[in-house]
Amino acid sequence: MTHLYPPSPPLPDRAHARTLLRHMVLVRRFEEKCAELYTREKIRGFLHLYIGEEAVAAGSVPVLGPDDSVVGTYREHGQALVRGVPATTVMAEMFGKVEGCARGRGGSMHIFDAGTRFFGGNAIVGGGLPIAVGLALAARREGSAHRGSDGTRVTACYFGDGAAAEGEFHESMNLAALWDLPVLFCCENNFYAMGTPIEISHSETDLALRAASYGMPAWTVDGMDVLAVEDATRRAVEAMRGGGGPHFLEFRTYRFRAHSMFDPELYRAKEEVEKWKKRDPITLLADRMREGGMLDDDGMEEVEAEVRAEVEEAVRFAEAGTWEPVEDLTRFVYSEQDGDDGEAA
Repeated sequence: MTHLYPPSPPLPDRAHARTLLRHMVLVRRFEEKCAELYTREKIRGFLHLYIGEEAVAAGSVPVLGPDDSVVGTYREHGQALVRGVPATTVMAEMFGKVEGCARGRGGSMHIFDAGTRFFGGNAIVGGGLPIAVGLALAARREGSAHRGSDGTRVTACYFGDGAAAEGEFHESMNLAALWDLPVLFCCENNFYAMGTPIEISHSETDLALRAASYGMPAWTVDGMDVLAVEDATRRAVEAMRGGGGPHFLEFRTYRFRAHSMFDPELYRAKEEVEKWKKRDPITLLADRMREGGMLDDDGMEEVEAEVRAEVEEAVRFAEAGTWEPVEDLTRFVYSEQDGDDGEAA
């Protein structure tokens, strides 16, 4: 059965609370800068912003260990940043520069970084779900390598409510449950699959209940409360490390910006957006920290200054980056081994 976690677990210690706050501020300011750069045509292609949903990445991704894997969606910049992919290489990837984490070949929707086990960025709705099941199955088949530093290696897969209407969702949930794979399904339910309200695209709008039908623990979580997100993720991961099999977390959140930079956003009322902004995840945590004597105006400005410097450095790095030469256009069409001279292997 589904379970709704309390919206406000106790505050952690000051250092940890500040880290959560800083992560959310970093994602917010990074993406605001990306929107600005997009209008200046420094960033091309599609751009889907995470603004409003920062609590999901900030609260859940750091719970995972370095041996775990992360599979994202096309709205994955925040997940990558919190995972530890440097802002410099993420921004360079957005610019399409060689110094980007995928040599500039992926761009906004295909952030990838093997070093942090961040396996995409996926432009296909629901496309990351079977990949996550495959990663978990591969870890299982590797035997001893299946054990991470903290125990069972977990694969966390992020996807939106729209993916829950795709065939891959049901196939992946079924196989993960059938094979008892350690996949943490993280549904970022922002109530709009692109521009379609969930109530007219899903016959059952309780997505955690739908996941529970596959025989796995499934919980609904306040996705605007970073502490609730962290608490739920930690409980799920601990259970999975102990052999608890796949878990499903439905993070009910909300994006403050349009679906993408091309979206005229004609499908929802401005009053609805403003209502949700009153539950801004950054403000919610900052206010609680102030009430608990952990934050004042100077402390908040300190966080903002740190993030501002990090984002400015990321832009400088991307601006100074290099374009891949035309001669390398066909590189990586087929796989290459380290040390290859550029010819396809």
